[in-house]
Amino acid sequence: MDLRKLKKLIDLVEESGIAELEVTEGEEKVRITRNVQNAAQQYMQAPMQYHVAPAAAPAPTAAAAPASSAEAAAPVVAGNTQKSPMVGTFYRSSSPDAKPFVEVGQSVTAGQTLCIIEAMKLLNEIEAEHSGVVKAILVENGQPVEYGEPMFVIG
Repeated sequence: MDLRKLKKLIDLVEESGIAELEVTEGEEKVRITRNVQNAAQQYMQAPMQYHVAPAAAPAPTAAAAPASSAEAAAPVVAGNTQKSPMVGTFYRSSSPDAKPFVEVGQSVTAGQTLCIIEAMKLLNEIEAEHSGVVKAILVENGQPVEYGEPMFVIG
């Protein structure tokens, strides 16, 4: 794959806002991933960093061990876990200048708005499934969430 094609693919990733692109052309594979440094950059549309690496290289098996040890180091909080109902971008407030919908230690009632998940340019208000006190917020503002990913612990 020539450099002009790679440059066009990088531009495509930047313009579209996707996080990752993998292209196979014959026996050549290229994966382009975009890393966002923190939530403030996502709100401000800051420049992105790119990592271009051939996808044919096997991933080291030792990479799974640090992930599990990092999960083991995370504190366990008892309570009802509010999970993401969709894939999208997690926002704690309605705009960058607004105060968050909820804070740790705040009492919430079932049906109260906890956050917004942006999916396909639509802003979806996510409501509390249970009443109680917010014990933990498990996702950083502006970070992507997967379907079923825990976002809040309410006890």
